[in-house]
Amino acid sequence: MVNDDTSTGPSGYVQPRIDVPALTALLDGEYAEIRDLVRTNLAAHASVLDEADELGVDAFRERVREVVVEMAATGQTGMGFPPEYGGGGDVGASVAAFETLAFGDLSVLVKVGVQFGLFGGAILQLGTERHHDAYLPDLVTGKLMGCFAMTETGHGSNVQALGTVATYDPRSQEFVVTTHGEQARKDYIGNAARHGEVAVVFAQLEVGGRSEGVHALVVPVRVGGEPAPGVRIEDDGRKMGLNGVDNGRIHFDGVRVPREALLNRFADVTPEGVYESPIAHPNRRFFTMLGTLVQGRVSVGGAGVNAAKVALTIATRYADRRRQFEAAPGAQEQLLLDYGLHQRRLLPLIARTYALHFAQDVVRGQLHEVFSGPGTDDQARRRLESRAAGTKALGTWHATRTIQECREACGGAGYLSVNRFAALKSDSDIFTTFEGDNHVLLQLVAKGLLTDYASDFEDLDQLGMVRHVAGLAVETVLEKTSARKLLERVRDLLPGGDEWDQEAGLLDSDYQLAMVRHREEHMLAGAARRLKRGVDQKRDPGTVFSQVQDHVIAVARAHVERLVLEAFVEKVRGLPEGGEKVALGLLCDLFALSTIEADRAWFMEHGRLTVQRSKAISREVNDLCRKIRPLAVDLVDAWGVPPEMLRAPDLAG
Repeated sequence: MVNDDTSTGPSGYVQPRIDVPALTALLDGEYAEIRDLVRTNLAAHASVLDEADELGVDAFRERVREVVVEMAATGQTGMGFPPEYGGGGDVGASVAAFETLAFGDLSVLVKVGVQFGLFGGAILQLGTERHHDAYLPDLVTGKLMGCFAMTETGHGSNVQALGTVATYDPRSQEFVVTTHGEQARKDYIGNAARHGEVAVVFAQLEVGGRSEGVHALVVPVRVGGEPAPGVRIEDDGRKMGLNGVDNGRIHFDGVRVPREALLNRFADVTPEGVYESPIAHPNRRFFTMLGTLVQGRVSVGGAGVNAAKVALTIATRYADRRRQFEAAPGAQEQLLLDYGLHQRRLLPLIARTYALHFAQDVVRGQLHEVFSGPGTDDQARRRLESRAAGTKALGTWHATRTIQECREACGGAGYLSVNRFAALKSDSDIFTTFEGDNHVLLQLVAKGLLTDYASDFEDLDQLGMVRHVAGLAVETVLEKTSARKLLERVRDLLPGGDEWDQEAGLLDSDYQLAMVRHREEHMLAGAARRLKRGVDQKRDPGTVFSQVQDHVIAVARAHVERLVLEAFVEKVRGLPEGGEKVALGLLCDLFALSTIEADRAWFMEHGRLTVQRSKAISREVNDLCRKIRPLAVDLVDAWGVPPEMLRAPDLAG
């Protein structure tokens, strides 16, 4: 619908009108066609939302598999694969399709991610033509189901320390894959318990008695539906959510695979048993291999944001229908969304969701450029990895927080399974820890910041990072961060200097950007100083890092929030004049000021906010919420969540 409220308020503010289809087209961007295909497929398979509640685990797993294969037949899931193997040859479209799929049942989403993103992506990115020819045609259609066997019971995020070993036997020209102890078993592996026939197995490669680090091999795990010889498979059983995905454990007992099973894009072993790689340094080789799999993090971050959109659509539409308590004796009960507190609960979350949507556009575009271009420099790839890690962390934490707030905002009705919050909560919670625990991912972000994506970036573990920072002059760190210049810039943007206690200037995006940039760069300089001081005092680098770890994570969060705000501001500035630009401008201001407000203690501690100005920001946030309230339903409808996916007739209408 189009909002027809164009009344002018006492301050001269004119309520904008939103053309919802036009705003949807803006949000869908260049991938509108693939997003609409996914929406059509979701509507066609809407019954899977009911079946998640009605079917037992085994039956629901089979149903999810059917839906995935049927969607694959439409071309939706194969967009990232080369056309010669039945794909669409478009990495960006592949991510956009995955993001949109998060409007529906998340078991279907994760099954697609395991099959086409992780398993298929590993073969595509780590393998060569012989692997592509052997596996991609059947993989793309879903005829061949596979696993991505990286995680182990005892080694979650620490992939370099995996305990599974693949030893080369030159006499038979085979690799022998063995699980050494229960801590080395592959665990939580999607498609393992029921449907996977082959697995991409990450293992320590041993050639000629020497370990060459972690590499990936294609290993059959089932023959004729039964575990292959030497392979033991266990079912992980019921989980907190995503019970349509057959997660399992895999053990290998001397499983032999031919030499050609090694995914050999970055390293190979000759028939005689000579290890060869164009990348000499083992750490650099390892990070290069893992870097090719960054698409998973980009996809999960976007999926988290879209899961939040479903929750907000339901909660906002409910708040625009549900009445509670009369505002005056004898008057009609008031709509929930007319209460200031309810606006405060939902509208900043809508603003943050829009901000993360546009930040996701940026990282998806960078991914497409890095993987579709003729070649790219190492720094561009590292910056992509860092941005993908940070966006994934903030996007998935946002989903968890938003879904909970929306559930509460719907009261008892939100607790009913039919209204989707139960499934959204239980199925999306794992997003914060798969494809990398969010805190670990933010350490990756911080490492890039502290070392300025140095040429030896891959060589720097935590201790190496501490030593690297300790080797810099403090003046160099301060020069990189230019914190002092920013401090002056913030002051210059305030009318009347720091003593100004009026609202003027708060809605200046340059002021908002300067505030979050100053926070990031001040934190970064402070963290570098603390690391350097600890090493100068001859303390153990590991202890130094541990004691500064909370500071390091805070730097990373501040950095990513700055990137998110920059993406939002740039998007709004580039729009033509009209109702959509005004509405998005309000949301951008609300995101910026609510972000500053949420960390007002830091800004006040560091002299960037007076008490008066802090109060002025809260008044402005409340005023922005009042202005956005008439637009709220249009803003959530513009996300284009298919009505069939809301599954909340009593809430959403």
